[in-house]
Amino acid sequence: MNVLVLGELDPDRLADLAALLNRCEVADGHPALAEPQRIAVARRDLGAEGTRVVLAYADDGHADLVGCAVLSPAPDGSTTVHVAIDPAHRAGGEGTSIRGTLITRAETEAPGPIRLWKMRATRADDDDVAPLGFHPERDVVQMRVALPLPAETVASARPVVTRAFVPGQDDEAWLSINNRAFSDHPEQGGWTFEQLGARLEADWFDPAGFLVADDPDGRGLIGSCWTKVHREGDVVLGEIYVISVDPDRAGEGWGRALAVAGLEWMAGQGVPMGMLYTDASNTTAVALYHSLGFVVDHVDRAYLR
Repeated sequence: MNVLVLGELDPDRLADLAALLNRCEVADGHPALAEPQRIAVARRDLGAEGTRVVLAYADDGHADLVGCAVLSPAPDGSTTVHVAIDPAHRAGGEGTSIRGTLITRAETEAPGPIRLWKMRATRADDDDVAPLGFHPERDVVQMRVALPLPAETVASARPVVTRAFVPGQDDEAWLSINNRAFSDHPEQGGWTFEQLGARLEADWFDPAGFLVADDPDGRGLIGSCWTKVHREGDVVLGEIYVISVDPDRAGEGWGRALAVAGLEWMAGQGVPMGMLYTDASNTTAVALYHSLGFVVDHVDRAYLR
């Protein structure tokens, strides 16, 4: 097996990686990487944050990319690692060997603790990574709800007037609320203008589905519900991509109101299923979403070593 560690991808390596990730997604029915990593590896320079990839080829000829690990530095000094293995090379000891090789090489590149992420994690995944020294640390649950919501659920939320986000006008106010609302969140907190701009320029972005609520007293934004429609799978999913409320307005019912507004907007676009991600440890958010009819579909899990 030939292993390369790269901070920049030439066109051939970029094509190899894109093809591998596509094979994984087709086989698994979900992306192999979390969104920040998908954005990073779509760029030849992998971004300015120090993201690197470990590529494992079956032989020295570089003809067959059998696996990859994406390494992303985290603010706390740890390294986030996502591993993807070609479906044709997962069976038996081969998949275990490829995973072990990728993680071992990632260790040499990571100066501090490693957090290994597994999408749609199971107890079997816990057992697979335990011999490598990893233990479950954090669960992020994907929750889903059928749309449209029942009338009584809609009526349970306080009324809220929303409008479409205006790029260039609302950026600063939105970032202020988002970063204060998620000040202790490892992924959603600390967004920059550049990170927001990259999402606003993405192919999937629809400004009409980025709902913001103005304070009627003229005190700026109350909060927002940013939606994202996934039409690529067997079931069209409407995601509550980011929902945030000004922390100064916490406890006033705006979170529930904005969630309902976003779900109602997606239902109006013909989307049959709502979806969102939240930390399993955020019991307040989980309880809110359960009260709106959401149920857990699957778990993405971080393992720490």
